[in-house]
Amino acid sequence: MADVKKGKEIIDTDSAIEEGKSIAWLSYLGILLLIPLLVKPDNSFCKHHAKQGLVMFLCWFALWIISHIPILGWFIWIVGWIILVVLAIAGIIQSLTGKYWEAPLGIYMLSEKFKF
Repeated sequence: MADVKKGKEIIDTDSAIEEGKSIAWLSYLGILLLIPLLVKPDNSFCKHHAKQGLVMFLCWFALWIISHIPILGWFIWIVGWIILVVLAIAGIIQSLTGKYWEAPLGIYMLSEKFKF
């Protein structure tokens, strides 16, 4: 059975997904997103999850900057932190199960803008 990446009609064989899912889950653990990109640069499954991981990493960085604003920034940081942790866990689960997951809240849309 093959999975189809929605929107671009890229079909991967089961072997490509199996090969990529062993390290694609690292994409959702901050800077570790570089490991799937460096180890399997031609695997589209790894790239898909690494792009989403990159957007989430940039969101973490933006939250860190916002957290320096007293009171309102702290509140935004706490809420954003909870949301990103839940999304990271969901991304890890989806990548380990071999699914092309489209992260909500615009993360997937932003990740599609990266061309690597």
